[in-house]
Amino acid sequence: MNTLPIDDIMHAIGVQARRASARMATASTSEKALALQTLADLLRQQAPALQAENAKDVERARTGGLAEPMVDRLKLTAKVLETAAQGCEQLAKMPDIIGEIIGLRQQPSGIRVGQMRVPIGVFGMIYESRPNVTIEAASLAIKSGNAAILRGGSEAIESNKALAALVRQALAAAGLPEDGVQLVPTTDREAVGRLIAMPEYVDVIIPRGGRGLIERISAGAKVPVIKHLDGICHTYVDDPCDIAMAVTIADNAKTQKYSPCNATETLLVARGVSEAFLPEIAAIYAAKGVQMRVTPEGRPLVSRVDGAEVQDATEEDWRTEYLAPIISIKIVEGLDEAIAHINTYGSHHTDAIVTNDHRHAQRFLREVDSASVMVNASTRFADGFEYGLGAEIGISTDKFHARGPVGVEGLTSLKYVVLGDGEIRR
Repeated sequence: MNTLPIDDIMHAIGVQARRASARMATASTSEKALALQTLADLLRQQAPALQAENAKDVERARTGGLAEPMVDRLKLTAKVLETAAQGCEQLAKMPDIIGEIIGLRQQPSGIRVGQMRVPIGVFGMIYESRPNVTIEAASLAIKSGNAAILRGGSEAIESNKALAALVRQALAAAGLPEDGVQLVPTTDREAVGRLIAMPEYVDVIIPRGGRGLIERISAGAKVPVIKHLDGICHTYVDDPCDIAMAVTIADNAKTQKYSPCNATETLLVARGVSEAFLPEIAAIYAAKGVQMRVTPEGRPLVSRVDGAEVQDATEEDWRTEYLAPIISIKIVEGLDEAIAHINTYGSHHTDAIVTNDHRHAQRFLREVDSASVMVNASTRFADGFEYGLGAEIGISTDKFHARGPVGVEGLTSLKYVVLGDGEIRR
């Protein structure tokens, strides 16, 4: 147990991170690839040991009464670890964008002006429950040439310590500073307050968790924050559409996993297809134990299904991220009402349309104001790994400076570069 005062601990971590960031920024493509591949190998080799540490966290969480969706997020299953390893490998193989110059243009004066992509420097990551975020954040820090300070939730402390130790091994194996990625070693909440108020050491804060956490971080931070508050995601079943496709997508978007922020929470159904669609999807939801909160017009269509658990939808349901086997369902007149509902009640995270009408699809893409907008696909695809980013640091519903799944590019900045041949301004 570290007995130093919190201020001293965080000051030391900040100094080490800033020092390490200079070396991380100059890491070669091959050094980054070696660190990432080593980390992937270690995750596979050490899976049993990692799961043993994770079991301690899961048991403590259940004993402490943590809600089951949060316990689910806490688990380091074999699939979670393999996905994390594959994410590291995917990042290792991706082109290295650090140092690339874009938009180089000749000016009348003779100079050429462009922009170079560079690391942000040091980012602080504050997150709850999911220990795999430790690997996602670390791998993205390595690939983007940044240093990172990670502060996971107290419920995952043993898992995070074990994962962070592997990250340090991987960095050292590649000749990079072990302090390039540091885990805050204390669960004391005072450490968070200090981390978000160290602009001399930290360039950006990325909170990942519930609304309460993110609102607290945003209110108290003295450095920029990349954030999203809620994942109130919608699937809109349009008229016309392929009913079988709509049923498959609506099922997957809600039930493939209940706890992620990209799971659909509200299902909007065009009136013209409601009689054909709603009984079919209701039968699937009923079989899987999903509670349906439905507007009066739709209730008769779902209530006739054996075993269906149905309640009346309220105004509050449209604003609720359940993260549980609950879905709100509303029949709408058509595309205009669906778009209006999403832009009114959504959290600007991820929204999808299932349609056979190309014009409707294009309008949905243009007019829905969300970080990810989809046509004929499950909202569960809103993920850095699924988008080919290798991993994600989180999903931003901000509009500056990153939006949607934040991968390597979201952890960089652009600086202007000017190339001349002796030109002077006249």
